[in-house]
Amino acid sequence: MSRKVILTCAVVGENKFNPAHARFPITPQQIADAALEAEQAGASAVHLHVRNPVTGEGSRDPDLFLDMATRVRDNGVKAVMNVTCGGGGLYCPDPQDESRAGPGSDVASAEERVRHIAMIRPEMCSIDVSTQNQMDGDKEYIYLNSQSTLRKMAKAFQQLGVKPEIEVFAPGDILLANQMLAEGLFDEPPMYQIVTGTKWGLPSTAETLIYMRGLLPPKALWAAFGIARMQMPMVAQAALLGGNVRVGLEDNLYLSRGVFATNGELVARARTIIECLGLEVAAPDEARAMLGLRKG
Repeated sequence: MSRKVILTCAVVGENKFNPAHARFPITPQQIADAALEAEQAGASAVHLHVRNPVTGEGSRDPDLFLDMATRVRDNGVKAVMNVTCGGGGLYCPDPQDESRAGPGSDVASAEERVRHIAMIRPEMCSIDVSTQNQMDGDKEYIYLNSQSTLRKMAKAFQQLGVKPEIEVFAPGDILLANQMLAEGLFDEPPMYQIVTGTKWGLPSTAETLIYMRGLLPPKALWAAFGIARMQMPMVAQAALLGGNVRVGLEDNLYLSRGVFATNGELVARARTIIECLGLEVAAPDEARAMLGLRKG
């Protein structure tokens, strides 16, 4: 029997995107339809954000999340629902006084950051165990996730019965997450998502994955993904090294140079890569069993 690989589709993110992409999902219904498209193409799980339906900008409005999640469920999507919990950690220092938050900052309490998760009760949600210099287009910011906030969020997820997907952007992030696991803040088996290809982040290479994999605790599940043109190469690298994979329009807009993709097309290509390696994509309920989730 070949190994099962969880294929996640991140159908929409919150960062800037090329407005020329006519099929980029923005409204709650478009996002719900994109989730269904991804599942029909073979996705085991869908990772979901929301956007302001009028401006197209990223949002963390809990009512938008509830609307979107309701539409995903009404669409009959059976893939594991994984909702972002990354909003509320955006710190833009005042150029005149970096001890003060400047324009564009959005730093929220742990309670506020998990409010939409309490409203939706998805099967999974992301927790970014990282503080890092990042960029959105030409905008510089610090992605701020203090240890105190992360511990509060992790406790809230346990109380809600929602499994965290632990997103890590650097080696030290894994070490902190391992400590939180030792403290009982994450339930077994933990699921780590290795993020590569962000500006000032991990390079999208096999060496990166081999090193990061070596820091993981025993029996941990893990996945990895690459940004932009490195999306599909990292599908192959992660699958070959025993991990799970992620694709989708959150991380990459193109099927090939100059050709805009849909989520379904990206999932189909990733599935082909996985199967050509002699592996199989996990069905949604197989993914649930691997992750220790209840049957959908």
